[in-house]
Amino acid sequence: MIESKIKDTVRDVADFPKPGIIFKDITPILKDAALCAEITQALAERLSGVQVDVVAGIESRGFLFGMLLAQALKVPFVPIRKAGKLPFKTIQQACNLEYGSAILELHEDALEAGQKVLVHDDLLATGGTVVAASKLIQQLGAEVTAFSFIIGLDFLNGREKLEEFRPLTFSLASYR
Repeated sequence: MIESKIKDTVRDVADFPKPGIIFKDITPILKDAALCAEITQALAERLSGVQVDVVAGIESRGFLFGMLLAQALKVPFVPIRKAGKLPFKTIQQACNLEYGSAILELHEDALEAGQKVLVHDDLLATGGTVVAASKLIQQLGAEVTAFSFIIGLDFLNGREKLEEFRPLTFSLASYR
């Protein structure tokens, strides 16, 4: 089962990025090409029957499987980045993180009105980043149709914040 493979591979890093946090490190997954392919296939299978015109990946780990997933679904990929990282004209949205705050940006021409967008990130924690990303997508007139994650930290209740958008939300591995 994909969930047990992910959990067996993810590395816990204590006190990163600050004391008291146990960081779920997905970099060991990246060393296993077969597991990466399996994860990409599992993500794509979960989206069967869901209209996806574009995959939006959230900086930075959301780029890794977001791009692979876009390729598997044969749709474009757009990056959502922290402020100051995109070279063209952008729109911005502030967000609260598990341990701080940030401003996210999206190129103003990244999406077209009416496009159906899958938002992908490596991990769902409190949901602040994903909500901000979704608001950027809505500012451009596009619609969030699904959220996908490799890992969900269900005990932080981030999924509840995504209910206002009401699309499909799933994680391949959940920690309760």
